[in-house]
Amino acid sequence: MVEINEAVPDDVNVIKATVLMPLRVTRAAGGMNIYKTDVTDGISDMRITFFYRPPNNRMAYSNYTPFVLNEGETYYFRGKVNRSFSTVEMNSPVYVTEAKYREMVSVYPLTSGLKINTVRNAVRDCLAMLPDPMADPIPAEIRQKYELCTLDYALNNIHFPLDSEALAIASRRLIFEELLVLQLGLRRIRQRVKAENTHRFEKDYTDEFTELLPFELTNAQKRAIAESVADMMSDNPMNRLVQGDVGSGKTAVAAALCYNAIRNKYQAAMMAPTEILANQHYESLKKLLEPCMINVVLLTGSVKGKAKKLALEQIKNGDAQLIVGTHALISDGVEYANLGLVITDEQHRFGVNQRSALAGKADNPHTLVMSATPIPRTLALMIYGDLDISIINELPPGRQKIRTVWRRTESRRDIYNFISAQIAEGRQAFIICPLIDESESDMASVNEYAEMLRSYFPEEYIGVVHGKMKAAEKDAVMDDFSANKLKILVSTTVVEVGVDVPNSTIMMIENAERYGLSQIHQLRGRVGRGKHQSYCILISDAQNQEAVTRMKTMCAHSNGFEIAEIDLKLRGPGDFFGERQHGLPQLKIADMLGNMDTMKEAQEAANKILSEDPYLESNKYKGLKAETKQLFDKSGGITF
Repeated sequence: MVEINEAVPDDVNVIKATVLMPLRVTRAAGGMNIYKTDVTDGISDMRITFFYRPPNNRMAYSNYTPFVLNEGETYYFRGKVNRSFSTVEMNSPVYVTEAKYREMVSVYPLTSGLKINTVRNAVRDCLAMLPDPMADPIPAEIRQKYELCTLDYALNNIHFPLDSEALAIASRRLIFEELLVLQLGLRRIRQRVKAENTHRFEKDYTDEFTELLPFELTNAQKRAIAESVADMMSDNPMNRLVQGDVGSGKTAVAAALCYNAIRNKYQAAMMAPTEILANQHYESLKKLLEPCMINVVLLTGSVKGKAKKLALEQIKNGDAQLIVGTHALISDGVEYANLGLVITDEQHRFGVNQRSALAGKADNPHTLVMSATPIPRTLALMIYGDLDISIINELPPGRQKIRTVWRRTESRRDIYNFISAQIAEGRQAFIICPLIDESESDMASVNEYAEMLRSYFPEEYIGVVHGKMKAAEKDAVMDDFSANKLKILVSTTVVEVGVDVPNSTIMMIENAERYGLSQIHQLRGRVGRGKHQSYCILISDAQNQEAVTRMKTMCAHSNGFEIAEIDLKLRGPGDFFGERQHGLPQLKIADMLGNMDTMKEAQEAANKILSEDPYLESNKYKGLKAETKQLFDKSGGITF
């Protein structure tokens, strides 16, 4: 609760105030009634405004008032406050009388025409229909050990808490249960791959592979390769995450492991999230490995007709030794002859069980997942609980440090002049437009921006790429950009990962405040790959403190892991990962960062449960088994 003069503009506030006069109604156009009154907290006054459109069958009752605020009575008002000159106003607040204020009430998201009390009453009716007693999926001994309330108590007090303590007890129980179910699912996946190593590597061919390379591997790359090969020569299949900053050389690590698999007489498959990235991997791996008589095959949605038929035949009979592609690799018609290694690139773009689906094409193959989205190690151990982790924490020699600057839109003409000067020296530029949504508006925004650019640059300089284009169209534009036929590529974040054009020296990001720090860092990593000085230009007119902090952070930091730590603190895990970006099932109440202590307890409980009953077959765990299957079914399914 705050006083009127302390209310934060454009934010939700709770204010205790007394009504100064009866509600006044004004008839507005379109049948809308507007109700106004003034209230005071004894120091300052505030205008209260409600909007109401009477239903047709009530039009005759023009004096009907849906809001009851009695002159002289005191209420608590909750809503967004607006300030204009000397007026403070709160529109359409929720309000309760002073007598009812001490009751805790739940707040639910609403849609047009739905009232908060309607939702509260519906929830109350649902709770009344639940069986008594309610079956509790968490056994009594676990509830006792971790001091958890029953499910019945938790559900009632998360919606209608007796007091703040009851709410905290209910929240802790539901958070624990959700994290326990998450950990059971991840541990079950881990158990599934900790079977006997049926694709044991007999020899390490890494030294032979490094002789093929035109560059020296970094110590971090060598360490990641050694850890992975050691796994593949051990008693259990490899199941490893390789995490590295932008440009750290994860693809070289993957190539080394593919070479090892093939020399040990197994097939290897590499799955990328986009056709652009899959094509790029295919071209680079083909160039590196085909001189060694290794057959590299591409399989994406764009491979059709005879080419697709030939690829499927070669994969099935074993002539294809390395198969590179998109999720087409896991489609029903693809059969592998002797798949021993599966690699998933940009793990955060796939669901937990999409990589399991690729692994399911063989009998417990070695599995490597790669991610260029740095995650603090503690959190990585939690969310990738089914994986061992290798971190590549150094960049190959020769990588340029990218100069990053933050500019307002008023500097755009100067920036375009700078881009022109770079083009005159033979360089190229990326310009990123905000991804509004997965609709035509995204496509329109990119095309409209490109059209505006044509008043500054010759038309033949500019190419456009966005998510609505067909794969062949995107590939054609990217090929022209890679060949330096196009000087400027206007794009959405479709170029965020993997795109490698060493001649590009400028990454300009419009409305940079719309992106998280880790995503900006990914985009920035598209430049600085050649011998010329590169630049990242952030365009933003944002004034709020968080946006300013983010822009300054990008200008001051170049280490992806440091940036990830800051990003996580600023935005929390939900926004940090984006909509399902980490590939985990969606959580309803738990916060993987804020509930870290509870996460550790849930991990401990999950380990104990599965050591006692690996398949959750006993009656006391049947509720947890059902919840685990339900949670993971939404992201591809889990088998017990």
